Amino acid sequence: MLGKVLLAVGVLKAHSQIAHEHRIDAKVLRTFRLEMWITLAGLAFILGGYAMEVYFYGFETPLFSCDTETGCQEAAAAILSR
Repeated sequence: MLGKVLLAVGVLKAHSQIAHEHRIDAKVLRTFRLEMWITLAGLAFILGGYAMEVYFYGFETPLFSCDTETGCQEAAAAILSR
């Protein structure tokens, strides 16, 4: 999750710096603004999804402590059957 957030922040920072250049036309600026809002919405969904995951499942899930393939499959089945 942290990598996705950092990627989104990097895209926003790069596009905001490019948008301040006055050598690009209005059509490109409109595209940058649209991409900025789509990136912000995506970032909100990533953070919201992570918050929901922590709220519903907490940090204590059987997937963190499984040690064999069969144990991990059973842990995933138990979580999905809730």
